[in-house]
Amino acid sequence: MAAEHLTPSEYIGHHLTFFEKSIGDGGFWTLNLDTIIVSGILGFVSLGFFWWIAKSATSGVPSKRQAFAEICFDFIDGQVKGIFHGDRNKFVAPLAFTVGVWVLLMNAMDFLPVDWMSKVLPEHGFRIVPTADVNTTFALALTVWALMIGFAVKEKGVGGFIHELFCAPFGSNPLLWPLNFLFNLIEYISKPLSHSLRLFGNMYAGEIIFLLLWMMAAVGLVGSFFAIIFSFGWAIFHVLIVALQAYIFMMLTVVYIQMAHESH
Repeated sequence: MAAEHLTPSEYIGHHLTFFEKSIGDGGFWTLNLDTIIVSGILGFVSLGFFWWIAKSATSGVPSKRQAFAEICFDFIDGQVKGIFHGDRNKFVAPLAFTVGVWVLLMNAMDFLPVDWMSKVLPEHGFRIVPTADVNTTFALALTVWALMIGFAVKEKGVGGFIHELFCAPFGSNPLLWPLNFLFNLIEYISKPLSHSLRLFGNMYAGEIIFLLLWMMAAVGLVGSFFAIIFSFGWAIFHVLIVALQAYIFMMLTVVYIQMAHESH
């Protein structure tokens, strides 16, 4: 759909329209198929990347791709070891690496020009950045939240976990149980919210800025010139945002799981 045939609001609205499939009466049971398809494909791509590296791995002189993967993993492993010790790191470091690569790939879809992609995607709307959909980031954050709860129960036991909910951080006096529970409830609710909304907000804002910049190209030669200049500058900055947000999401995953092992 050409930008010159649309008003600015129609142009932006078109590119922010999901490819949806409603189940029953719709509402909550509406699936964003574009998000599911793209994130699923990128999930298989990330698994294929790991398989490709592992298949050609050697204990001798490593290939360039193996050396690159080892540098990345050693960096992540070093970050995790600064927080975890012992056998815990055997699960958390690979988890962090997997989450980091998958989120990075989903973020990187924002580099594809939306007008070019619209020529091969459904005309009524198809969003190709899964992390610009709050459903994706919230699902990832809830998965991390479930792991955090699971590790807390495994580390402290069911009784210890419940005891901590009602007796920390202000003490075990029964009069303080409601305050302790409310404090912990707010903490547990805020973690997936902040974890998901941070990534979603940054990627959604980046998507909007790209669309606004390209709308300048619709006003003529001068607008096209400034659109190219500003878009190039924003693209350079956005590369950092894409990588940084993947890193932050990965490290928060590690931190939240580590916090589940702590006792008050």
